[in-house]
Amino acid sequence: MGGGAVAVLLLTATGAHAEGRGDVRVVSTVVNGGANVTVGTTHKVTFPIAITVKDNSGVKGLSRVSTFNRSNGYGFFDWVGSTCRKKSATTSVCTATMSVDPAWIAASDDIDSNRVAGTWMVNATVNANDGDYWISDSLADYKVKRASRLTTDATPEPVAKGGKLTITGKLSRANWETLTYQGFAGQDVKLQYRKSGAAHYSTVKTVRTGAAGQLSTKVTVTSAGSWRWYFPGTTTTARIVSAGDAVVLK
Repeated sequence: MGGGAVAVLLLTATGAHAEGRGDVRVVSTVVNGGANVTVGTTHKVTFPIAITVKDNSGVKGLSRVSTFNRSNGYGFFDWVGSTCRKKSATTSVCTATMSVDPAWIAASDDIDSNRVAGTWMVNATVNANDGDYWISDSLADYKVKRASRLTTDATPEPVAKGGKLTITGKLSRANWETLTYQGFAGQDVKLQYRKSGAAHYSTVKTVRTGAAGQLSTKVTVTSAGSWRWYFPGTTTTARIVSAGDAVVLK
């Protein structure tokens, strides 16, 4: 594991500042194409940080990129390299590649690693061809979220028109300490239905998960169709839509 994944508590993590020499500057920063970064328990996660840099002599590149939780200063992503694409004589887009294997996460800090989910920030040092450099903190904020899972099961199948259908399921999310998925309690999850032949699902009701993430509710069936659960996510946990369970009439 590279040194970038070893977390250091940064006492100034919440205070933005920039310093350096000359007129090289960061124009904009986009993390993961503007999308959240979601990390599970097994698969390596890699994502880009695109930093647009400008200097009158042209852009040489990046010499430091780091990213960590804005509130507690911990982070677990390695900077594994970068490339720069020239847009003009003065401006380039330098893209840093960040990566983590979930197996590394628990060893990267001395707290419950799940607390590292949430709002993260980006720091970088940018360099120009004439020797100018700029150390930029708090270039961009983005969300790092725990991956989630959601199941749906509708019974009995088939069901008579006007009969009762029980829709169950379970919401769970990645635990970065144990590398398992554990039930997510106390969350509002939407039950959605799509009539056979229809193009879209519609929300029928909202149900709160139980102590182990369980979901259960009863509905009256008026036509054949598919049922699913939808969880919109939180600041620390990814949104998820279950697979639909198609139910036919007797």
